Amino acid sequence: MMRIFTVLGVCLLACGGEPRRVVLDGEPELAFPNVVTTEHSEVKLTFSPDGQRMLWGSTDRTGGPGAWDIWEIVRTQGEWSPPHPVSFDTPQNDFDPSFAPDGSGVYFFSNRPGGIGGDDVYFVPFREGAYGEALNLGPNVNSTGDEWGPVLSPDGERLVFASDGRGGKGKHDLFVSVRGSVAENLGPALNSELDDFDAAFLHDGRTLVFASERRAAGQVDLHVSSPVRGRYPEPTWLGNTVNSTEAWDFGAAVNPHEPGVLYFNSNRPPHVLGRGDIYRIKYRLAAMVD
Repeated sequence: MMRIFTVLGVCLLACGGEPRRVVLDGEPELAFPNVVTTEHSEVKLTFSPDGQRMLWGSTDRTGGPGAWDIWEIVRTQGEWSPPHPVSFDTPQNDFDPSFAPDGSGVYFFSNRPGGIGGDDVYFVPFREGAYGEALNLGPNVNSTGDEWGPVLSPDGERLVFASDGRGGKGKHDLFVSVRGSVAENLGPALNSELDDFDAAFLHDGRTLVFASERRAAGQVDLHVSSPVRGRYPEPTWLGNTVNSTEAWDFGAAVNPHEPGVLYFNSNRPPHVLGRGDIYRIKYRLAAMVD
């Protein structure tokens, strides 16, 4: 079944300046069952650009150094390794990994000692199959509050993340730091008076899918917005194909090797393996008249 939701804006990259709509094709399906999606809680999947690594967060998988850990599997000779904690994990909370589009490293948040606030955004370089030392991104990004869900645009120019310590309209608002500059709020139309977080750039490099409580406190759904003249307008609810009344729906992500596929988190019945599962669904951005 195909469901269509209008994006109240335009796609400014490779879209001819025409208004767009998001077409969801089919129903969500579990992603990598019994490889990534298991009886544990898996959150916010990310993919290395070479397709050889998948990272995600978990709050209940045993064997890591902390309570919230980042896990990884590596593909070798066509087989995925067993999950193991990444080398930059700590006994503190480490979460929301996101590979840089050029493969140079991983963005994530952590409340490890030495930060500016509670949960801070870090970047760990990756080279020749090994991770380096995690670096705090400093006060242009981090605040005395909490920063979550960092993701870099495909062109490497814009880091989008959520913060509750930089002012704004609601609890967590979405912010953007352009080439390391002081982060700016993505605007009162995009953000709500409640939590807005876990953004992901779709494959056009402009359209954002993100999680929001804007429909009701305690109900987290996925929404979508594309920029109009450089600003994000009020987002569109992504509908009940991906949004479940019985679950939070968040953790949006894309794989550079799978254009037109959206990954997200939910624990929707009847396909529940753990407290939080990862799903995938096909989509496309289309002209208003197609």
